[in-house]
Amino acid sequence: MSSNKEESQVGVVEAANKGIEVDNAWDFLDHHRDANVKEPIDLEKLRRKIDWRIIPLMFAAYTMQFLDKIILNYAGVMTIRQDLNLEGNDFTNISTFTFVGQALFEIPNIYFLQRVPAAKWLGLNILAWGIATGSAAAARNYQTLLISRVFLGIFEATVAPSLMLISSQWYTKSEQAPRISFWLLGLGIGQIFGGLVSFGFQHFTPEQSSLAGWRVMFLALGGLTLVVGVAVLLFLPDSPMGAKWLNDTEKVALLKHVSVNQTGVVNHKFKGKELVEALGDPQIWLLLLAILLLSGTGGIVTTYSSTLIRNLGYDAKAATLLNMPCGAVNIIFTVLTGYGIRKQSNRWAFIIACIIPGMVGGGLMSFLPVSNKAGILTGIYLVNSVVAPLAIFYSWTVANVAGATKRAFAVAAISFVFCIGNLISPQTFQARDAPEYRPAKITILATQAGCAVTTFTLFLYYVWQNKTRAAASDSETEEAFMSPDVWKRMTDRENKRFRYSY
Repeated sequence: MSSNKEESQVGVVEAANKGIEVDNAWDFLDHHRDANVKEPIDLEKLRRKIDWRIIPLMFAAYTMQFLDKIILNYAGVMTIRQDLNLEGNDFTNISTFTFVGQALFEIPNIYFLQRVPAAKWLGLNILAWGIATGSAAAARNYQTLLISRVFLGIFEATVAPSLMLISSQWYTKSEQAPRISFWLLGLGIGQIFGGLVSFGFQHFTPEQSSLAGWRVMFLALGGLTLVVGVAVLLFLPDSPMGAKWLNDTEKVALLKHVSVNQTGVVNHKFKGKELVEALGDPQIWLLLLAILLLSGTGGIVTTYSSTLIRNLGYDAKAATLLNMPCGAVNIIFTVLTGYGIRKQSNRWAFIIACIIPGMVGGGLMSFLPVSNKAGILTGIYLVNSVVAPLAIFYSWTVANVAGATKRAFAVAAISFVFCIGNLISPQTFQARDAPEYRPAKITILATQAGCAVTTFTLFLYYVWQNKTRAAASDSETEEAFMSPDVWKRMTDRENKRFRYSY
């Protein structure tokens, strides 16, 4: 044991002499040299153990985030417009300002993501947005509903950035894609489950309840969100080092495994120079542009798909049920891309492969006559294929951006522009364009084409960057994991041996 302590002291002195600022993971490794994988650890078994402990919680958090947001879509085909006297573009504005609140809070969220443990910050915000969701049931007019939805957006601002950072702590780059895809299945599940929930609450009558069906729906989902928030606070660890259900040997084996990412695990020191670097990094600007264009379509699909279906001549209950296959399409494409990337990489190709059917769907929606209900429905369903690339862009961001502050900025910025896209796109649905909303449908085509071009440009940029960097070294293998150099806090641009994934 004394030799291990001596080695630990040597490790600390080595790091200090080199002036190295290291990740918290190396501090843990340095103080647990006696747990340095004396006997082989089955990584497959360890991954399954981690998956079952954290992925369901992340999935539940993202599902409730999407569900609490999309129920406004379902409430729109119930009696909310009449009960609250919503006129003209009031409904569109409520949807828009939800994303205004979310976008504005992403700015301070950069700091909180860096300074506060991601799991705790996520859990607290889930509790807060659960309260905001439930409070919408008490709305009496346009203004009170608007206020509750703005606060919903503020508290939901942290969910995607926190889940991206948590995913990057536990998995290698290739492992991250299917895991991020899995918790992002919450989008598709939310569409299906939300449709069933809405369908059920549409059967509430004044004789059965003193509250309108949409009010009971907001209360029920707000309560369910509170349950998820408590579970996240209690059971989701802040980092692998703090997981009570892993022993020290398993923690060391996991950190050894993820060391090849060269992005670190946890470091709470805020560094302004990394923000400056992020603002001048072409990859981040290309990622932001691609997300902005992609979310332009997503905002239309999630907010107005039920309305588009109802305008084909279906009643509220039928429109709700016919909207559910949108979630199934979302799930199929998300699963295929997540596991495809795990096996084949080629993130850029999977993104474009999802965009192509989305563009076909946009064309069917835009140019078929209203009398062709089957064709337009097919188009609405196909457009949902463009939701799957969101998981790819999330995994791309945490895989290719290193430096704790720079990565916190990147994930918050990704979420910010996602909000901006969702903020702008509903404004293409103007009351004067009803019932066909042709400008909004054409927007779907244009934004998807732009996203495909931007994605291919980003792929070329990564290929060029990798060619200009130094040759691979032993630091890119797991065997070097006990060297402080592997855990040195550097950004992807500072680390000339860093390799971009594409």
